[in-house]
Amino acid sequence: MADANGILQRIYGHVAYLTEDIGERSILFPENLTRTRDYILRAYEGMHVPAQLQHYDCSGMDVANVIGRIAFREYPSLHYVVGAHYDSVEGTVGADDNASAIAVQLELARSLKTLQSTADLNLTVTLVSFALEEPPIFMTPAMGSRVYVADARSRGEKIDGMICLEMVGYTCREAGCQSYPFPLMFMNYPKEGNFIGIVGNYGSRTLTRSLFQAFQKNASLPAVPLTIPFNGWLMPAVRLSDHASFWDNGYKAVMITDSAFYRNPYYHTRADTMEKLDYQFMSEVVKSLMLFFMSHGK
Repeated sequence: MADANGILQRIYGHVAYLTEDIGERSILFPENLTRTRDYILRAYEGMHVPAQLQHYDCSGMDVANVIGRIAFREYPSLHYVVGAHYDSVEGTVGADDNASAIAVQLELARSLKTLQSTADLNLTVTLVSFALEEPPIFMTPAMGSRVYVADARSRGEKIDGMICLEMVGYTCREAGCQSYPFPLMFMNYPKEGNFIGIVGNYGSRTLTRSLFQAFQKNASLPAVPLTIPFNGWLMPAVRLSDHASFWDNGYKAVMITDSAFYRNPYYHTRADTMEKLDYQFMSEVVKSLMLFFMSHGK
């Protein structure tokens, strides 16, 4: 990508603002959730990406998903959703979880918007930053992705695939630093944590395969696909993000992830801070996602 260094620098800036200027983004700090959503909204406005807030109530607190939309034709037939939650777990600034994903989402939006003027792709990409995902809201009706999915279903919205960005910024290079849930630890998966995971349920296997094929074109970012049966109920760790809200409502969805606590020892701790992240890795995630949209929007 021509602007690779600019993407890396902007990703760094997004993570710095979210984790150091704003800090903890949990339900204990509603003002920080508001600052975060406003930051994302301003970023879209600065890119000239049409965006809106999807307000809803969480125990008397007004929260909102941020929704941006980029259409390459007036009436495109393909529609993908790229989602990431912008809250952090209580007591943390959440650099990897999940400022890394918001940063990648924003730079993906910028790259798509730049491409919009020159590429005739048959797709719309809706970028949704979900207000709440972390406990105690996880898997309750107030979870941002559940609110979005419920509204989408009520409107009969066509979604060809949802791509969930969940912790996409941590790498480790020592042999044995990467672990896996049972029974994957007995299989021939990489022992170093330098890859990005692509996790889908059985119903999303074609989307998982398409993403993997596109990601393989980026030699700088190894990718490992995983298809899980029964919507992940036999391996609950693969359900721990917003893609599960889409699985449970019959939509195709995949999670793009660095594998969370199977790689990152600072998961859900105060030590999940920005200096631990690999910004080159995150910029490569943007590049790989762009390769997917450029190849599958034709």
